[in-house]
Amino acid sequence: MDTIKVGLVQINNSFSGQNYFPYSVGLLQSYAEKYLSTPEQYEFLQPIYSRIKIEQAVQNLQKADIVLFSAYVWNVRLSLKIAEIIKTQNPKKTIVFGGPHVPDDAEGFLRTNPFVDIAAHKEGERIICPLLENFHEDYRVIPSISYLDERGSYIQNPWAERIKDLEEIPSPYLEGVFDPLMDAFPEERWLVMWETNRGCPFSCTFCDWGSATQAKVNKFGLDRLEREIDWVREKKIEFVFCCDANFGIVKRDFEIAKYVAESKEKYGYPQALSVQNTKNALDRAYRVQKLLSDYGLNKGVTLSLQSVDKDTLKNVKRDNISLDSYKDLQHRFTKDKIETYSDMILGMPGETYDSFLDGISSLIENGQHNRIQFGNLTILPNAEMGDPAYQKKFGMEIVETDIINIHGSLLDNEEIYEHQQMVIATNSMPRPEWARTRAICWMTAFLHFDKVMQIPFIILHELGDLTFRELIEAFAYKKTDTFPILSEIYSFFLEEAEKIQNGGPEYCESKKWLNIWWPADELQLIRLCIEERLSDFYHEAESLLQQVLSEKSIEVPKKLLHEAIKLNQNLIKLPFQTEDLKLSLSYNIWDFYQNHLIGVDIPIEEIKSPGVIDRTGSTWFSWEQWCQEVIWYGNKKGAYLYKLRPDESLVSSSFPGKHSEEKIAGHY
Repeated sequence: MDTIKVGLVQINNSFSGQNYFPYSVGLLQSYAEKYLSTPEQYEFLQPIYSRIKIEQAVQNLQKADIVLFSAYVWNVRLSLKIAEIIKTQNPKKTIVFGGPHVPDDAEGFLRTNPFVDIAAHKEGERIICPLLENFHEDYRVIPSISYLDERGSYIQNPWAERIKDLEEIPSPYLEGVFDPLMDAFPEERWLVMWETNRGCPFSCTFCDWGSATQAKVNKFGLDRLEREIDWVREKKIEFVFCCDANFGIVKRDFEIAKYVAESKEKYGYPQALSVQNTKNALDRAYRVQKLLSDYGLNKGVTLSLQSVDKDTLKNVKRDNISLDSYKDLQHRFTKDKIETYSDMILGMPGETYDSFLDGISSLIENGQHNRIQFGNLTILPNAEMGDPAYQKKFGMEIVETDIINIHGSLLDNEEIYEHQQMVIATNSMPRPEWARTRAICWMTAFLHFDKVMQIPFIILHELGDLTFRELIEAFAYKKTDTFPILSEIYSFFLEEAEKIQNGGPEYCESKKWLNIWWPADELQLIRLCIEERLSDFYHEAESLLQQVLSEKSIEVPKKLLHEAIKLNQNLIKLPFQTEDLKLSLSYNIWDFYQNHLIGVDIPIEEIKSPGVIDRTGSTWFSWEQWCQEVIWYGNKKGAYLYKLRPDESLVSSSFPGKHSEEKIAGHY
């Protein structure tokens, strides 16, 4: 019999010149080579794993009899274009699309893309052998696929039973599936996708994970997982991304993390393990993340909430941890000097301008001072939210926009940009309210998480009993002559939000500064610093906050507010600094601020506090270098502020700075 040549396509994005192994199609190959009745009859071609030119991809697949595409939101349009050209050039080739982007009801997908012969659903391992053995004869015997028959009728075959014993699936790493790929590209710095289990017990309507894995969590064997980490170590691969939906949900996950940590300590690899934290099992989640942090395997912990509004959470079928539990975890991680991030999604059904801003304020008040990552809600094909009836129920208005990576290069010459379906209004958050909310998200990031006003905000919250919402909204000034810089910033955020609603990009294009896509808040900080308007900004900010205090009849010493703002201004990292800055505060502002960050309450006291801002410990000798190393690389770390140390020539027993400086060094 003639050899059947199988093409494999799993296009991943590149990160800093590094690429993931095509894990999904690697699983199919390793499974097929073990279970096909005549494996010698099949030849698997070298997989396409990155965004190469369409012409090159088509050329590489020219010899294939059947081509298997693994499709998701980040590769589907490019994959479809490659498939279309292949089919046009040779109609006899069989094109199969699987992966999360293929709708469970694929009739519309198949009719829109007539060059696709078969849509594959659910776990591909259950399909691969009957598919390869029957694709040129009889589709009817292949489980979990859909197709259009010779008369154009839509046929959907019964789903295959889910794989319960995952040990049935051979590891593509251990079976040597990727060895030829590594030999062909010796210069490649590979990244590893790694599964320890499959399944998600949650059913969030914005996510397609639960529907794709049918809820129950099944586990790979520990021996296999340990041998895969050994393989990573032997191949000297630095980064492992764990694909589990909720790492830490299973009791053994701590032992798995411990094995990875011991591998790094003993052999140096892997250097990083990125996991998606479980939404429950709080103590275990803490222990796992603490372990990963202690061994330098993670860059921070994501405490995902998405929303704190009860009606919204009910609408999206999400069960969050309580705010008390969130606060407890937040303080435990912060005391351990482990950075955390919180996720919130803008535009979910039932969320209003008020509920979203109250949620932001609540998270900050419960200890999140490092970063809230504000995501715009997008629709995934197999998520419940992808159902038109669901969208109609909540009045969801959707636009199609290009997918652009944060800090992505403007030099990327993409032949085809991938698209996303973004929600830009609902019946509870109409278009004007969505734009206002999006603008406030950027304003929050700019003022609090970029550390521009974090010190005075924390002081006014504690002493003046002002919510963070009140403080942030105070800066939402439209065009006025009273506060021209503040109104300019807010107007810019509103304009960018409205651009998104009209199908524009999520990030701001800047050819001048590193030729990349910047978040709107970071671009505003860059402009203020480079245009030497930072002092004018702080002057307006102080006047505005004094006005707020007066209007609300709140008594906070003017000198205290002035010193807090001045300290914050002087702590902002800037290039071209050649001398440290000595200062003397009239209050223990710095010590108060640092203790607040770790959840320790101490009183503000009027006490002489001499200090030195360390401006020479790290220096930058161009605006470009500063943009990259401070603003870009500081995004998640929040490392926008210098450190303050006690002035040793003046320090007395009453100055507590040295003790608190040790705490803050780890936080940043």
